[in-house]
Amino acid sequence: MPVNVNDPEFVKAEKEYFEAENSEGRLIALNKMISHAPKHKGGENLRQQLTQRRKKIEGEIDKKKKAKKGTKGGIKKGELQAVIVGKTNSGKSSLIKLLTNVETKVSPVPFTTKEPIVGILNYNETPIQIIEIPAIESEEFERGLVHTSDTIILLAKKFEEFAEIEKKLPENFAKKIYVINKSDLLNSEEKRKLSAKMQSKKYNFEIISSIPFANSEQIKELKKKIFETFDILRIFTKEPGKLKKEKPMIMKPRSTVRDAAEKILKGFSKKVVETKIWGPSSKFGGQVVGLNHELKDMDIIEFKTR
Repeated sequence: MPVNVNDPEFVKAEKEYFEAENSEGRLIALNKMISHAPKHKGGENLRQQLTQRRKKIEGEIDKKKKAKKGTKGGIKKGELQAVIVGKTNSGKSSLIKLLTNVETKVSPVPFTTKEPIVGILNYNETPIQIIEIPAIESEEFERGLVHTSDTIILLAKKFEEFAEIEKKLPENFAKKIYVINKSDLLNSEEKRKLSAKMQSKKYNFEIISSIPFANSEQIKELKKKIFETFDILRIFTKEPGKLKKEKPMIMKPRSTVRDAAEKILKGFSKKVVETKIWGPSSKFGGQVVGLNHELKDMDIIEFKTR
C-alpha cells in the first residue's frame, strides 16, 4: 500500500486480517483497518483500496448466504422452541450449556459454532427446545430457524449490540428476551445503570454471567422468563387406576377436552364415552365433564372409550 501507516491499532488489525481463517474474520479486521486508516488526503487511496476490498468480501459472504436454502436438515421443530442469537464470542455456547446441560465447544476463537446446537430445557415439567445459532455475522447463520422460532434470546456483551443484532434478524413474530452477558465484569453501579437503560426500552431482559455458578439465581430467572414467553396449557393424561403421564401435552389457551382427545389421535374424540378431570378446571377431583369442557393449565384428564 502506498501509505506507510504507523498507527499500532491499524498494524494490529492488518495482522488479524492476514491471519483470519474465513471471510467473516477478514471482514471484522478490515473494518478495524478502515476505522484507523489515515484521514488526511494522502491516505485517500489507501481508504479507497480498503473500501473496495471490503465490498468484495461482503459480496463473497452474501453469495454464500444466498446459496444456502432453508434450515439444517435433521432439526425437527419442538412444540416450544427458543433460539439463542448473538454475535461471535458473545457466550452463546456457554449459555445453552447452562440452560440445557448439552455439551458444546466453548472457545475464544471467533465463529467456533458452525452449525445449530440443540438442547432441551426442562422447566416445570415442560420440555423446551433451545437452539444455539451460529453467529449472526457468520455465513453459517440460520435465518430459517430464527424466522420460525417461538422465542428469540438475543445475547450480547454490550447494550449497544442489541441494535446491531436486531437489524440483521429476519422477519419474525417471536417474543424476545434481551440478555446481557459478562455481568461478572460489572460492579453494582454499572449493573444498576444497565438495568435502568434496559427498563427504559421496555425490554424483557436479564443480566447474567455465563461462567458456571457465577450467578445461578440469574440463570434460574432466565429459565423462568423463557418459559413465560410461551402462552400455553400443560395438560396431563392418565389411565384408570394409574398415575398421570410425566410429560404433558402442550395445548393452546381455551382448548377443550375434545381438542385434547384429537391431539392424542385424530378421530379419537368420537370414541370417548366418558371423561374425568382433576385440576384447576374441575369442581372436584374426578369430575365427569363433556367434550366441550374448557381446560386450564395443569389439568389431568382420564378418557374412557368404547
